[in-house]
Amino acid sequence: MELRVVREPSIGGATAGVLFVDGKFECFTLEDQIREVPGTPVRDWKVRGETAIPCGRYRVIVTPSHRFKRPLPLVVDVPGFEGIRIHPGNRKVDTEGCILVGRRRAKDPTGEAWVGESRAAFEVLFPRIARAKGDIWLTVENPR
Repeated sequence: MELRVVREPSIGGATAGVLFVDGKFECFTLEDQIREVPGTPVRDWKVRGETAIPCGRYRVIVTPSHRFKRPLPLVVDVPGFEGIRIHPGNRKVDTEGCILVGRRRAKDPTGEAWVGESRAAFEVLFPRIARAKGDIWLTVENPR
């Protein structure tokens, strides 16, 4: 299974994007701000709990989440990051580096990006990931 997140430029500390599964639109995403400086070690640009993971290709596995008390997709071997999950949530305060999914997206009156119908989007996405045969890969693309 191939997952692909195509990010838009960060605005107001959040990064909106789109998730594709095997080349087809699945849902919208929300992450923390992109702070990545290509060619620079993660420790030089990461702000803990407020930074999107570096662009790249990562394996995804399903493991139990102690925080969420259920199995969730885990993005593994992310340089400088641990515990990166794909999960429901609505605003940048819900991310802590993770990838949030939703059926809708918008900005609130303050201009902050958010995703809506997050649980509904996740409840469609998760069974597809959990049933996947073979490796699951996630490619994360920064805006051009």
